[in-house]
Amino acid sequence: MLRRPSTSALKTLRPFTAQRKLLPALVLSLWAMPAWSADLLTITRDALENNAELSSARSESQSVEAGRDVARGDLLPQVNASGNVAHNRQYESQSGTQAGQAGDGTGNTAGNDDPFNSVSLTLEASQALFDARNSREVTQAERQIDQQVFVLASTEQQVLIDVATAYFDILRANDILDARLAQERAIGRQLEQAEEQFEVGLIAITEVEEAQASFDQSRAERIAAQSDLQVSFEVLERLTGQRYASIEALSDDYPIAPPTPADRDEWVGLAVENNPLVLAEQAGVEVSRSGVGISEAQRLPTLEAFANYQYADNDIDGVEGHDSSSQIGLSANLPLYTGGSTQAGIRQSTYQLEASQYDFEAQRRDTVQQVRSLYTQVSNDVSTVDAREQAIVSNQSALDATRAGYEVGTRNIVDVLNAEQNLYNAISDYAQARYDYVVNLLSLRQQAGRLDVEAVEDINAWLRGEEVTFTLPEDSDSSSVTNIGERPELDQ
Repeated sequence: MLRRPSTSALKTLRPFTAQRKLLPALVLSLWAMPAWSADLLTITRDALENNAELSSARSESQSVEAGRDVARGDLLPQVNASGNVAHNRQYESQSGTQAGQAGDGTGNTAGNDDPFNSVSLTLEASQALFDARNSREVTQAERQIDQQVFVLASTEQQVLIDVATAYFDILRANDILDARLAQERAIGRQLEQAEEQFEVGLIAITEVEEAQASFDQSRAERIAAQSDLQVSFEVLERLTGQRYASIEALSDDYPIAPPTPADRDEWVGLAVENNPLVLAEQAGVEVSRSGVGISEAQRLPTLEAFANYQYADNDIDGVEGHDSSSQIGLSANLPLYTGGSTQAGIRQSTYQLEASQYDFEAQRRDTVQQVRSLYTQVSNDVSTVDAREQAIVSNQSALDATRAGYEVGTRNIVDVLNAEQNLYNAISDYAQARYDYVVNLLSLRQQAGRLDVEAVEDINAWLRGEEVTFTLPEDSDSSSVTNIGERPELDQ
């Protein structure tokens, strides 16, 4: 059954939730580049288009796919051509003593300088008829493509959960900041009243000091909440490459319900069958198994058909014509002894197969554990949200009673300050519980392999149409804001 906060709880929360505003003035004043407001679906689409890790995974997938064509090329016809043109010069020097030999009368023949030009051309073609190694390399490349499909799917799901987590961290930080601002104002008023009562002698200085200490503590908590909110926006920028002036808040009517299906074992079954990391490791086992086949193929013979043509010509001694030859046949090769490297390669790839099988089992166990933990967490979050909501109502009642007792003298200012802090802590805890539920539910869907854009659309439908904004107080120090820089431009 879908639940919503009770009427009394909504009345208590309304002063603190009506102003859920998230940083347009802060961002516009601190960052000198365009920014705009967006909902969760818009930001998710920005991340799917611009996220650096996801773009890298897509490029890696294309690289792996191209690797199959590289491996396949060795099984297709190979044609090569080579040729040269050269100017040649030969030097001869001979000597002899036989009669009638031409010379200079000293018994030495004259040197012979005989330059000539030559040209040659060779064409070669071959076609593998049987090459088990190359064939199995193509098979391995195809298995790697299958594995990369799951790796890419896992990266996409991780981007979805990262964006959702960052988005709701902003809303979480904003709600907590609202509570801290309200707490600071309430304790500030209490401090003013204490100072006024001390001036007319109604209370001791110790009560003023107690109020001052509580005010200083609330101010420190407010500053920390402001810092958390700003950091949360910067995380979202890193994921999307965009800056946003504001985002939309989650409706108070968002249903807090147990996960569906309600059986934990069904979620485990979904995860084992659909989790992309599990499937990627399973595909990795097949990649390693094909690697064993490649190593074993090193012992097998290869057979190829070949053909070649050679042409040669030169102008030595003025001889005309040219020489040419052609050849066609089959070539076989059988490795007899490779120094033991073939057997070592088989052992190596076998151990790699064994390691990949253990990696698959480790990922399967980790996924099962994650699903069980997240299912339990989401189920507990439903009760936690309900308890946190009731805690707000109870602490509001306690604060009203304590204030009444303080006015009649049965309670002191410390009691009032503690009740104030308890109320705003309860409001903060309620915000934490609501967003923990949403993020944990999405994480459960991720582990089960069921996180997609449609799941984001379902949550996006529960966002309020109005923009939520927040402006830093005038005394805040904005000089320490860090600009993480513009999105880099990628070469096309």
